[in-house]
Amino acid sequence: MTKFLKKKDIEISLNRYGIAALSAMAQGLFCSLLIGTILKIVGQQIGIEILISTGSFASQMSGAAMAIAIGFALKSPPLVLFSLTTVGFIANIEGGAGGPLAVLFITIIAAECGKFVSKETKIDILVTPTITICVGTFLSLSIAPYIANIAMSIGNFIQWATELAPFFMGIIIAVVVGITLTLPISSAAICAAFSITGLAGGAALTGCCAHMIGFAFMGFKDNGISGIVSQGIGTSMLQMPNLVKKPILWLPPIITSIIIGPISTVFFKLEMNGEPISSGMGTCGFVGQIGTITGWFSPSEAALLNGAISISPTSFTWIGLIMVCFILPGIICSLIGILFRKFGYLKEGDLKI
Repeated sequence: MTKFLKKKDIEISLNRYGIAALSAMAQGLFCSLLIGTILKIVGQQIGIEILISTGSFASQMSGAAMAIAIGFALKSPPLVLFSLTTVGFIANIEGGAGGPLAVLFITIIAAECGKFVSKETKIDILVTPTITICVGTFLSLSIAPYIANIAMSIGNFIQWATELAPFFMGIIIAVVVGITLTLPISSAAICAAFSITGLAGGAALTGCCAHMIGFAFMGFKDNGISGIVSQGIGTSMLQMPNLVKKPILWLPPIITSIIIGPISTVFFKLEMNGEPISSGMGTCGFVGQIGTITGWFSPSEAALLNGAISISPTSFTWIGLIMVCFILPGIICSLIGILFRKFGYLKEGDLKI
């Protein structure tokens, strides 16, 4: 069996599943949902319908894109790789807010099962796609809903935190949503499902920015300008393979969330009253900031139901948005990163993506 698995290039290891597959999945997500979201928002702001449509189509293919990326990382043969399109699509839908996590887990199993039978029969063109798709579909229908429930339980916790005093609410929501953004779970979907707006939406946005801008600037030595763009305007999920190898690297952005969360809710009183999904987007395509700004002038329906009203932002309001979304996350996380480097917790190459 060992020789057979080696021949099939089936390597059951943390490096293959927790690092290579996860890294590829993040890139697949970036090339579909995140790019799609950016194009859609740009299209909406400048009134170009083709960009809006293109962004919507790209976002809808996120499950398939992630699955194909994972299959590529697992060195799947063509028939397996192409069959994963269906697997990723179903897993992402059934996984709900936990779609990316469901795609990761289910695609790995389906891909390895497909590789196991690949080219072992004279009717490979029928057997391999059938096994790959059927295994993926079965797991999607039986397991993905439970993964969705796990993601929604996080949403329930966030909903509970919205009822706390602003100081503690700021800390808890910023930390939890920031971590969720970096995990293979959709923070945007959770915020949308629970209509997270107002001060809570501002705290969620702050936590996302702490991770995206924080990782981008803390890892500048390893990734340069491209790292700032891919993480600061893309997603901090690109750091997940590094976090799997060295979890302590997560502390700087988490500490940053703890610091700037209450600054957002208590000092600047920043409210995100655009569409709730913007609360969980951070600086991805600047969707969070655009949602905040549009919410000032024209609150979304969900925000209105939560008691929001339109406002005329003052210079203090604008300064607050810039500080908690860009300046403070970059400065604080970078300073913590310097301390981590000094004490040997963060070394050159640790944050390389």
